[in-house]
Amino acid sequence: MAHWLFKSEPATWSWDQQVAEGAKGTFWNGVRNHSAKLNMMAMKKGETGFFYHSNEGKAVVGIVEVIKEYYPDHTDASGRFGMVDIKAVKALPRPVTLDEIKDTPSLAEMVLVNNSRLSVQPVSGAEWDIICKMGGL
Repeated sequence: MAHWLFKSEPATWSWDQQVAEGAKGTFWNGVRNHSAKLNMMAMKKGETGFFYHSNEGKAVVGIVEVIKEYYPDHTDASGRFGMVDIKAVKALPRPVTLDEIKDTPSLAEMVLVNNSRLSVQPVSGAEWDIICKMGGL
């Protein structure tokens, strides 16, 4: 099973807002990058991802689950992009900051470190385990 990382600016969509959506979750729309689109197309229902606050805080703050696979994004007039639905699973007991991730040698190859602008990105099983441990899970 694959793991992912979803980046969001807290002023636009925060972890608290994601949690407030409850078990019904919500769509993850507005992605307009081809690489991020391909990542979303690869997602399968039941896979998990980190919820990452970008710009403010710059930290992994929670875990989400993909509850609906890729489908057309209603906000894309071109019809070229899609979205998935996700729901909050749990908060990390302790957020893991970008600085901590960058300072961890075993995370040096992580997409977040090497292509930080990509809004939806894969996370390897080893990276997942390390960040979960760093976050107190």
